[in-house]
Amino acid sequence: MVRAVQELLPAENIVYLGDTARLPYGSKSPETIRQFADEDVRFLLGHGVKAIVVACNTATAHALPQLREQYRVPILGVIEPGVEAALADPLAERIGVIGTRGTIESHAYQHALAQRRTGLMIYGQATPLLVPLVEENWLDHPATREVLTTYLKPLLTKGIDTLMLACTHYPLLVPALRELLPTEVRLVDSATTCAEHLQRELGRLDWLAPAGQAATLEIHLTDLSEQFEELAGRFLSKAPGRIRRAVLGNAVR
Repeated sequence: MVRAVQELLPAENIVYLGDTARLPYGSKSPETIRQFADEDVRFLLGHGVKAIVVACNTATAHALPQLREQYRVPILGVIEPGVEAALADPLAERIGVIGTRGTIESHAYQHALAQRRTGLMIYGQATPLLVPLVEENWLDHPATREVLTTYLKPLLTKGIDTLMLACTHYPLLVPALRELLPTEVRLVDSATTCAEHLQRELGRLDWLAPAGQAATLEIHLTDLSEQFEELAGRFLSKAPGRIRRAVLGNAVR
């Protein structure tokens, strides 16, 4: 998600908060996810942000309505932009959605798609092994291809014409997915579509940073690890500076 924003809005200052001490959110209860998301937002507001992107499909599914009711700052999720992009093709009829177990079991994508267009056939597939594989950098590993093949098989059996990547880790798997999917299946990336939605919202509010401004990137993590620095090099278009330790509510110290 950060990479997509960096590429589309290169003049915007970014404050990134990674709740690495309490991941993964996808296996937590909805109540716990809402609590964590609220603590995340409070931290970011303390750093003077003008808008917040909930760059987690699971947190968007379970916490976004509550966050929007509680805070006045614009808070964007990744589900609505992804749904809009999927339905931009009027011929889309059979849509597959892959994501964490929490995202799929929330039925957030399924409900959002069904509310916007009747007659759709929507198939959710939990793919819990993909995030660990991405974080191990096994993007082109035979094991990853085997796992993808297994996850995709029931969706392809249903004859999907669109596949929604309902996790911001999954864009790194696009090359592998392109090889495994029939050419006629369209991929929809939630990270890119959300960055485009953020650009439109900031433009509507006349809050876009001046073009050419030297942007900054602040990274705050609730748990520091050497692995994150390696991940950052793959996920971000610009190398991160000093990574700061963040403490949120009951986060691990």
